[in-house]
Amino acid sequence: MSSDPLVIFTPSGKRGNFPVGTPILTAARQLGVDLDSVCGGRGICSKCQITPSYGEFPKHGVTVSEDALSDWNAVEQRYDDKRGLTKGRRLGCQATVQGDVVIDVPAESQVHKQVVRKRAEVRDITLNSTVQLAYVEVEEPDMHKPSGDLERLITALKASTGFAEIEIDTHLLRPLQPILRKGGWKVTAALHQDHKAQTPRIIALWPGYFEGPLYGLAVDLGSTTIAGHLCNLATGEVVASSGLMNPQIRFGEDLMSRVSYAMMNKGGDLEMTEAVREGLNQLVIDIAKDAEVDPAHILDAVFVMNPVMHHLFLGIDPFELGQAPFALATSDALSLAASELGLTIAPGTRAYLLPCIAGHVGADAAGVALSEAPDKSEDLALVVDVGTNAEILLGDKNGVLACSSPTGPAFEGAQISAGQRAAPGAIERVEIDPATKEPRFRVIGCELWSDEEGFATAVADTGITGICGSGIIEVIAEMRIAGIVDASGLIGSAEQTGSARCFLDGRTNSYTLWEGDADQKPITVTNGDIRAIQMAKAALYSGARLLMDKRGVTEVDRVVLAGAFGAHISAKHAMVLGMIPDCPLEKVTSAGNAAGTGARIALLNKDARNSIETLVRKIEKIETAVEPRFQEHFVNASALPNSADPFPILREVVTLPEVSFNTGGGEGASGGRRRRRRG
Repeated sequence: MSSDPLVIFTPSGKRGNFPVGTPILTAARQLGVDLDSVCGGRGICSKCQITPSYGEFPKHGVTVSEDALSDWNAVEQRYDDKRGLTKGRRLGCQATVQGDVVIDVPAESQVHKQVVRKRAEVRDITLNSTVQLAYVEVEEPDMHKPSGDLERLITALKASTGFAEIEIDTHLLRPLQPILRKGGWKVTAALHQDHKAQTPRIIALWPGYFEGPLYGLAVDLGSTTIAGHLCNLATGEVVASSGLMNPQIRFGEDLMSRVSYAMMNKGGDLEMTEAVREGLNQLVIDIAKDAEVDPAHILDAVFVMNPVMHHLFLGIDPFELGQAPFALATSDALSLAASELGLTIAPGTRAYLLPCIAGHVGADAAGVALSEAPDKSEDLALVVDVGTNAEILLGDKNGVLACSSPTGPAFEGAQISAGQRAAPGAIERVEIDPATKEPRFRVIGCELWSDEEGFATAVADTGITGICGSGIIEVIAEMRIAGIVDASGLIGSAEQTGSARCFLDGRTNSYTLWEGDADQKPITVTNGDIRAIQMAKAALYSGARLLMDKRGVTEVDRVVLAGAFGAHISAKHAMVLGMIPDCPLEKVTSAGNAAGTGARIALLNKDARNSIETLVRKIEKIETAVEPRFQEHFVNASALPNSADPFPILREVVTLPEVSFNTGGGEGASGGRRRRRRG
């Protein structure tokens, strides 16, 4: 049995015997304990703070005396005077083993820290960044021992980090010598080690000691909007978020329009590639400015997107994605320099693109799978990422299926007569009295309802400007509940509904939601608006129903609505429209921008990149375009909520009037079955 003192680390529980005089940092590294250090044990960075515990520890079978560690030294005193050291803390690189000791590694000293997400249902993120800092002192050049500055830098880094081999980005060869001399042969290197690469690379250098922080960018590159989150790689904190409209919208609102543009216009794909890269570079400028961060400190970036955006971002013609069998040029995850993607962040910034699942199920769906982990669910979960192109996952521990549905931009306010983006002044919540057919609503930026005192004053600055996506869902569902719209999607006349708010608008009727004022026109809901939502929701429901068919089930245990829009959808109203399968309302939850969350997980934890690449290979992909039952489900799902599926759970909590306005006359008929469509 070793006579050397026993060192026990908590919370890991790792232990080992070490000779007297061994630095605690050295013991931690030899045992694989998660204790941070940038400066290589020089007492500069303070990352290796530890807390020794003294007294009796029956659980560990040791007694720790007050002299178990070496005395407080001058380096620790200097740091305490300069920056302050929490009482009871020591620097792991300075405190040495003198006897049996129990050492606690506080959370802020751990490399792989746990970041508890606000949403309890999502797994915590373990911090394990691809980028780490290392401060070293490089041997100065000597005529008697000739060697290059780079070779001596790498020798010093190997000794400090323990890596057997280290490479360097070629862009650093030119500034290398000036940096070394400016720092007096003391430099800080940023080392990037991908989840698959054994050999780390130097991607940035600073003269002297640089302690960061360093940042990473998680981006959800959507068809309509681009959303980015700037994260501190050391803490996981989101320091800034920013978004902008995808500049490609001018080439087409939906994905197939953009594929068509590329087909019909020589070089059109490259135009769209340039447009989206310009947009991303603007996003970097905006988000760095918001956070007051130097873009040179943004050294990692992760991207999720649908397959068409994936190809256009990479500069690949999406032609093959416009026709069966919808072949991807590549579906694997990609790790490359951000500069190869035309991004002007920092010369050494790396970019990681999550894998695509299938021809129309992209890296954004992989991001959702990483965030929501349906493969780890005990119950059968349907995860729907609602957007211009909806990605749908159905699964549990027994397996996961995936598909996409071309919902179009209607859910985001496009193709809606009074539709607009979610911005101050947009109607987002609606209630309609079933008896009087009178509406009340709330707009973004105001907590008051339209029938409450002070509403007009509260919205004076923004005005009432239109209806956003969640608002159009609620108003159509409320119109259905109030008997203003029938199951086929037709708005009744004033005589049929008993409301003067319904008026003849061309060949069909419309409903006045807001009468307008001197400055703004009335806001109405037209039959064309309802048709656009019917088509979008039918595509969404049909995709989900198709996956359920493949799984051999007629119901799911729970539904997760993902996407920035999904976060604001009312579960009841979504079910009244038949957007999602029948399910207890309390089992319908929101996951926010789950694709973006998946990107953030992959950014902050490189091991998660291996996990999602493994999971994607196991997911069963269903191509809706070639499935014969998709069209059947689509026709049934065009009704509100559905002409074939009865929705018994919904009907227990919501009464849907049995009205039919497709007679073409002024009388209201009930129970009508004809489905003659009207434009």
